[in-house]
Amino acid sequence: MNERIGRNVSERVVISGLLVLETPAHFGNGDPATLTDMTLARDPLDRSLALLTGASVAGALRAYLREYAGGYGADGDDLSEQLFGKIEGNFSHQSWLMVDDALSCPVDSQLATPGGYAPVSVELRDGVSIHAATRTAEDGKKYDVELLQAGTTFRLGFELLLTKNNANLLAALAIALRGLQAGEIGLGQRKRRGFGQCRVTQWHVRRYNLGTPQGLIGWLDDDLAVGKPGKDIMALLDLKGKTLPTEDRRATFTIDATFAVPGSLLIRSGAGAPGEPDMVHLRSRRGEAEAPILSGTSLAGAIRGRALRIANTIWPQDADQASYLIDETFGRRIEKHTDAPSGSRLIVRESELEGTRALVQNRVKLDRFTGGSYPQALFSQEPAIGGADATVNIVLTLRQRVTDPEPLRKAQIGLLLLILKDLWTGDLPVGGESSVGRGRLAGRNAKLILQQGKDETTWQLEQTKTGLNATPIELEDYVKALWAYQMPKKQRKEAK
Repeated sequence: MNERIGRNVSERVVISGLLVLETPAHFGNGDPATLTDMTLARDPLDRSLALLTGASVAGALRAYLREYAGGYGADGDDLSEQLFGKIEGNFSHQSWLMVDDALSCPVDSQLATPGGYAPVSVELRDGVSIHAATRTAEDGKKYDVELLQAGTTFRLGFELLLTKNNANLLAALAIALRGLQAGEIGLGQRKRRGFGQCRVTQWHVRRYNLGTPQGLIGWLDDDLAVGKPGKDIMALLDLKGKTLPTEDRRATFTIDATFAVPGSLLIRSGAGAPGEPDMVHLRSRRGEAEAPILSGTSLAGAIRGRALRIANTIWPQDADQASYLIDETFGRRIEKHTDAPSGSRLIVRESELEGTRALVQNRVKLDRFTGGSYPQALFSQEPAIGGADATVNIVLTLRQRVTDPEPLRKAQIGLLLLILKDLWTGDLPVGGESSVGRGRLAGRNAKLILQQGKDETTWQLEQTKTGLNATPIELEDYVKALWAYQMPKKQRKEAK
């Protein structure tokens, strides 16, 4: 007869957090039998409440801690496996952290008191797959998705079990929660294309020493009075300025650029209200009002298409090498059910257009034979109209894996620099109707950051009346590395 061995828990740390969505997010339920292709997960007892499962939050925290301690692409590390558990053969190690399901709550919720719930507002987005060669929509690949609006709030709940032998797990959890606090962890579907950006704005920490009667009774009574509220999780856990069990080993290359919008931009939204123009630029709620946006999905599609064009220009006789570099950067395109998926290493954020205005334009289709107007082909559009003060901020982040060889890392950076150049000069339009002059941007300033653990290298670009202020010599080395890049022999054999 096997004897059960207790976990000898000496302290319970109960943490609550107020999570606020900064961009729309999709937490799906996997149910296809609905009016939309991808629907939101909701509370089964009250369908007006959105549900964020504890499994989703725990998975995001575990992935963040693993990447923080081991770098992107690391298979695993002792710290995340100690905190969240692991499986070894037929034996499993249980997680020391419990994560609650969360329901949508009011924005002004107070974590020190039992909170209520709030119904959510949703928005619909249309998506479509673009053919790589023709740059037109592919047949049968249009879809719609249901999204929670930006500003939706959830009340998160965590409980960490501590013993005399795992006190280091408190700091490990603090690292992961600090990622939520800093907005470095995305949640839900398509978070690498701008959805699911969020951050925790408030914390409430309660610690119960189970070795004392007061601590044990306080935990059983769920005593909220013993908690400490605040906005800095490291300070609330008394870890501010202390040595952490691991250092940041992630490697990234980030482009943070501001562009002028001298013309018009049109990314078509879904079905609008009655009486609206036939085509309206995409808008999304930010704060108390709706704002025109440059969606991450639209921007990523334009960037991927241009990247493939650049790669095919460099290697016109080597399609395998061009496709390999694009797939390694943006993820593989799934053409058939046997294709193995891979996540994109490039993170494209959703951006709000600043200083634009909405104007309705009427257009008509012309008969190519007669030169006159085509019958019943009058339509109206409402693009985002730019001007002298209209700007948009674009942020691209490339995650570099620990297993990547140095030539691949430099080649990917060189590819992104060429894409930045095309965006900067207006050669790469974004959005629809580029053939009539829409979607052209003009670079104003940019900050390029190469982060490798604690080491950081920064470049500044600024467009002035006399030209571009930059340090082109160092950046040119990455473009030369792109031209010199050679696909690994192993991957070339697999491609054949």
